Amino acid sequence: MKVQVLLADDHALFRDGMRYVLQQLSDQVDIICAGNFNETLKQAEINPGLDLALIDLNMPGSDGVASIRIFHHHFPGVPLVVVSGSDQRAEIEWVMEYGAMGFISKSSSAKEMVTALRVVLGGDVYFPPQLTAQPEAECNQPGNDNPSQHLNMHGLTRRQMQTLQYLAEGLSNKEIALKMELAEGTIKVHVAATYQVLQVSSRLDAVRKAQKLGLITLAREGNSGV
Repeated sequence: MKVQVLLADDHALFRDGMRYVLQQLSDQVDIICAGNFNETLKQAEINPGLDLALIDLNMPGSDGVASIRIFHHHFPGVPLVVVSGSDQRAEIEWVMEYGAMGFISKSSSAKEMVTALRVVLGGDVYFPPQLTAQPEAECNQPGNDNPSQHLNMHGLTRRQMQTLQYLAEGLSNKEIALKMELAEGTIKVHVAATYQVLQVSSRLDAVRKAQKLGLITLAREGNSGV
């Protein structure tokens, strides 16, 4: 099976190393390289058949996490994975909030990278170990502007609570996206994050556990506060 990947990073040495990783994904991998953010957008435009985009946060022309939002807005159908030398939890959460389907630290092993990319190519969301390894207290310090700043007692953000309520109402990801005025890919990230926090693997299990914990009522009350 042919896999077409956009690899965006300004360091040629890193791109060479990633070629080795990417070639393990399939017998036929077509790698399209970009060295800055403007070129990344251009290559995505002229290659509509992309199966995956790997984007560095700190290459020339990039505005960090804001650039992830821009790319996802222009190409919502392209699974996006951020590759970064940083592993700050707040940064990871923001790129996931903005539509990334995964985050890979450049310090990860080739094996970890291949595993993460296969998860995303399979249509799922990859959550890096860093997202759960750091204490939540670090994320809730005053003045730390990130999506976890308003975690409830169960570890869910307000967006995740709203997503959970819509899951309980039987809405599809597409319907939830329309309700929340977000991209469908972003909703998929919120659903996956909710599963992770509740330690479940299906919508039915998520709703059942939410009912048991009283979260459905909490989600309903919090709908207007997102």
